[in-house]
Amino acid sequence: MEQLKHECGVAMIRLLKPPSYYVQKYGTNRYGLNKLYLMMEKQHNRGQEGAGIACVNLNAPVGEEYMFRERAEGKDAITEIFRSLPHSKMGKEHEAMPTSGGWEGSSLFMGHLRYSTTGKHGLQYVHPFLRRNNWRAKNLCLCGNFNMTNIDEVFQFLTSQGQSPRVYGDAYITLELMGHRLDREVERLYQEARTKDFEGTDITCYIDNNVEMANVLKTTMSHFDGGFVMCGLTGSGEMFAVRDPWGIRPAFYYRDDEIIAMASERPVLQTTFNLRSEDINELHSGEALIVRRNGESRVEQILPAMQLCACSFERIYFSRGSDSDIYQERKRLGEQLTPSIMQAINGEVDNTVFSYIPNTAEVAFYGMTDGMRRKNHEVRIEKVVWKDIKLRTFITEGTERNDLAAHVYDITYGSLRPYEDNLVIIDDSIVRGTTLRESIFKILDRLHPRKIVMVSSSPQIRYPDYYGIDMSHLEELCAFHAAIELIKEQGLQQVINETYRKCKEEPLTANHVRAIYAPFTVDEINRKIVEILRPEGMQSPIELVFQSIEGLHKACPHHPGDWYFTGHYPTPGGIRLCNEAFINYVEKQLH
Repeated sequence: MEQLKHECGVAMIRLLKPPSYYVQKYGTNRYGLNKLYLMMEKQHNRGQEGAGIACVNLNAPVGEEYMFRERAEGKDAITEIFRSLPHSKMGKEHEAMPTSGGWEGSSLFMGHLRYSTTGKHGLQYVHPFLRRNNWRAKNLCLCGNFNMTNIDEVFQFLTSQGQSPRVYGDAYITLELMGHRLDREVERLYQEARTKDFEGTDITCYIDNNVEMANVLKTTMSHFDGGFVMCGLTGSGEMFAVRDPWGIRPAFYYRDDEIIAMASERPVLQTTFNLRSEDINELHSGEALIVRRNGESRVEQILPAMQLCACSFERIYFSRGSDSDIYQERKRLGEQLTPSIMQAINGEVDNTVFSYIPNTAEVAFYGMTDGMRRKNHEVRIEKVVWKDIKLRTFITEGTERNDLAAHVYDITYGSLRPYEDNLVIIDDSIVRGTTLRESIFKILDRLHPRKIVMVSSSPQIRYPDYYGIDMSHLEELCAFHAAIELIKEQGLQQVINETYRKCKEEPLTANHVRAIYAPFTVDEINRKIVEILRPEGMQSPIELVFQSIEGLHKACPHHPGDWYFTGHYPTPGGIRLCNEAFINYVEKQLH
């Protein structure tokens, strides 16, 4: 319902045949670019603030450009970028096709879709980031789906070595650190080539053909704490993608004799290359997909795999529901809620209308209604809520947000019997509750339901994310707000004081913010959330039904990362940032 700031999306393609091969087989000199465009559009849900692409032409003559990059801002950035690329016309026999230079003669392609998780905006923050050098092998282009939680420490490490990064940001600092390690790898090969008595351009060829990106990645990525899929190209033709050791952020790849491709989501590869799901592999925790200049590829363990904490919110909300596994998981999330829903409506199915908040909750809705039917209940289904216009409520703050939120949705009048029917309406998550308070509850009250049962297919979101999804600040989460109000009402101020003390004195030992919720049951917090979100003058009773933590793990057994709901952050950086968020909250209240 509430537009969370999505995490970023990545896409990569390596053509394994000469450019002329794709012209002859597919009738276009833009095969790689066209496939990259399709992969990026199929992940457009992951980026509406900007996009960028890069490519490397392995056949470009000396003195001509061989590494290209284009970036643009805004929701139409993908279209703008691909429209701007030069497009040569081909004759009937493809005689006009340039295979040696430019974008169209390239063999390595990389694309990125950006959603800011830092609040920093502008073209300089749009991926990919490019580091130039006269040596092909020292040119580096990076993009990623990530958020590093220890960027201060990495910055200090770089500056202690005498470096001076131009921009303070995790992407730029990663680029500089990895660039530094790539320089060392090139220098190692230079010395090796000299011992073999190579001279002049023979040294350059030796370096270009022997760069070992595993060395670079191992000495770079071990410095970082966070969730990431980091992707890159070098000017000499190396391509790589590396996943964080906890498996927080997702990555999938495909290989055959024509191409190697990687994307943030499996259905993207299936659709783009007409594949079965079993054709596609997942990059596992700490692994890197490495493609050499000559097209040879391998998957190598770069970082030791930690306890798997693959993000469950990927499955609930962010990833495309067209993935076969995600589709079934979302249906299970809805079906598992039917006992709690039956209890909330006192078993009165005949006098209840079932619906959902468009659009991401639709699959959970199917699961919910299937679950009711399996219990031999005939359910009445209506499309009660419409997403009327595409307003992005997260782009504004305060009263502006509330004004916009009030007009995002509309209702179907006459869709239930006033004062007779209950209304069960499911959403994928409830974060701030802004849209419920300012829009949804107000318009549903116009239908005069006997009772509104608001269902969330995810558990209560109690903690922010620090691994690539810009969720709300701690104090903006409606569950946190409810817990704080309960603490005040019940005279438990010492819980806040003790939590603050521990956050200050022991920021790395544990997530002390979990103590804020400990005195209360889920139902107590639910009832307080209803009080907080209920608009003034609303007549219809409201009850909240959330997914349980146990239900979440049962529905998504291979994605145990649940820190949004439990506060169990997998890395020290996540724990520290959550404790710091509570410190900031308390100190803001004092001032």
